[in-house]
Amino acid sequence: MATTTKLILTHSVAKLGAAGEVVEVKSGYARNFLLPRNLATPWTKGAQRQIEQMAAARSKRAIASLEDAQALRDLLKTRPLVIAERAGESGRLFGAVTSGEVADAVKETFDREIDRRTVAFDAPIKTLGEYTVTIHLHDEVDAKVIVQVVAAKGARA
Repeated sequence: MATTTKLILTHSVAKLGAAGEVVEVKSGYARNFLLPRNLATPWTKGAQRQIEQMAAARSKRAIASLEDAQALRDLLKTRPLVIAERAGESGRLFGAVTSGEVADAVKETFDREIDRRTVAFDAPIKTLGEYTVTIHLHDEVDAKVIVQVVAAKGARA
């Protein structure tokens, strides 16, 4: 039987929880993924104050940024993100489009920064074409963005 570990998330983790939440996960997941990446800290009785401070800071930012998130969502829908990738003659990419590349495309196209960890793909993007990607901007605001993957110039195999 797998043992579990109680942790406090210091960053939002997809499909697990938001920063400041107390979660119980399998010990291996905590030891090998969450703790080394500083996404969580071990839960202790004294850490309750830390949880409350993080929750207060998050709520302060959330109230201020809801309108900003809605404005950014509307801006992102105005035009597609174009990402140039190396591809073979069949249109298959050498690798896949990453969330970091999508975040960089947002920076180049709209001059706005987003966290690459907020980008979610329905399926890996491994061929040239047009795709829809979800960007989680706020607890209540998700943006569906069109991503056009085109062949990079001079990128022949």
